[in-house]
Amino acid sequence: MSTKKPGYYCQECGHFTARWMGRCSGCGAWNTYVEEVVASPRNHRSIERQVEPRPLIEVPLVDSDRRSTGMAELDRVLGGGVVPGSLILLGGDPGIGKSTLLLQVAGAIGSAGHRVLYVSGEESPHQIKLRADRLGVNSDELYVYPQTNLEAVEEQVAKVNPLLIVVDSIQTMYISDITSAPGSVSQVRGCTARLMQWAKKQSVSVFVVGHVTKEGMIAGPRVMEHMVDVVLYFEGERHQTFRILRGVKNRFGSTNEIGVFEMSGIGLQEVANPSSFFLMDHAFRNVAGTVVVPTMEGTRPLLVEIQALVCPTSFGTPRRMTAGVDHNRVALIMAVLEKRLGLMLGNCDAYVNVVGGVRIDEPAADLGIAMALASSFRERAIDGRVVVMGELGLTGEIRPVTALDKRISQAAQLGFGCCIVPRQKGLPEIGELETKEVATLAEAFDLVF
Repeated sequence: MSTKKPGYYCQECGHFTARWMGRCSGCGAWNTYVEEVVASPRNHRSIERQVEPRPLIEVPLVDSDRRSTGMAELDRVLGGGVVPGSLILLGGDPGIGKSTLLLQVAGAIGSAGHRVLYVSGEESPHQIKLRADRLGVNSDELYVYPQTNLEAVEEQVAKVNPLLIVVDSIQTMYISDITSAPGSVSQVRGCTARLMQWAKKQSVSVFVVGHVTKEGMIAGPRVMEHMVDVVLYFEGERHQTFRILRGVKNRFGSTNEIGVFEMSGIGLQEVANPSSFFLMDHAFRNVAGTVVVPTMEGTRPLLVEIQALVCPTSFGTPRRMTAGVDHNRVALIMAVLEKRLGLMLGNCDAYVNVVGGVRIDEPAADLGIAMALASSFRERAIDGRVVVMGELGLTGEIRPVTALDKRISQAAQLGFGCCIVPRQKGLPEIGELETKEVATLAEAFDLVF
């Protein structure tokens, strides 16, 4: 038995209050409270089953066999494949390729002889069929079910008995017991909890598509991301052909892995060597203001090109614009260049860009950004066959970086001739690639120029 009472939920963060408020006390957003009828149980004493606590060493270790999705890049991000009984949330901008990716995965698993149920709350079966023909997906084990009622979906799951369920999208699903509209905080939270129960009880893997807000975050209450096992973000620019699948949360593997795909007329194609893909136009040219930096995305080394443009300002206040790197980090590096090397950048506009739309968050790219800025300021080109890496300190020292051997190996495979690295122990020697150690920014500047 339960009683129903009205309440107000913030549509941004899911904060609950008994009365309407203009400003959310949880996230600070204005006019986001919506009235929803919630059910409160009268009796909390009923327990379905009794579970006794026991020592951790007595808990048996179950080795869950991962299932391949048929796409190596997706398997890499998931940690080796899909774990049975896992709930995976996939978010991304509209039109980025979320439905395309999951339809390809559903087709690959169906072609392997496993039954898949594709639940669509946004598209009709004819629209899905048109996309499947374009992608070359043709499997007898792939079932399409256009439905938004989660109770009806549960009945079909019992009949079809699939190995994988795809729900597109969670914002269109609803439960009859919850009186609020689909996409509201109560509906999204309730539907996610119901899907989690299915996944754990029947040991079936569930992929869920989530809409994103204008800030790029997954729409709905933040608790939804805490409830699921894996959270993936599909990133990319509309004018670029590549897409990056980034793992944000993963209870079964690393959260730093990325997968790179290229959008084509026949769907998403895997990019086995992203470094060569992002450096396809580099051609070892000697141009002022450009340098190649090896960065790490999880366990994968990635070589990207950083470009900088420094020119005298036409206004009273110099402009600082960045794309792909942190704006504050670039300002800090420019301050170190001005203080330690005497480069008078205070009256210059500075623009820094990572070619290809990639975003670099790790500090190992500091030395590359500094060299690109100095190269553009001095109008002196850096050798196109040189790669640079290192973290820059405020006193001008170059600090060591992690996974140095993987970065150097990737540079050697792509044909680079010299690698400037921080001075540290255990420096590997790989092939014919020459490695030069530096301890300060001044040493690196003298060595490069």
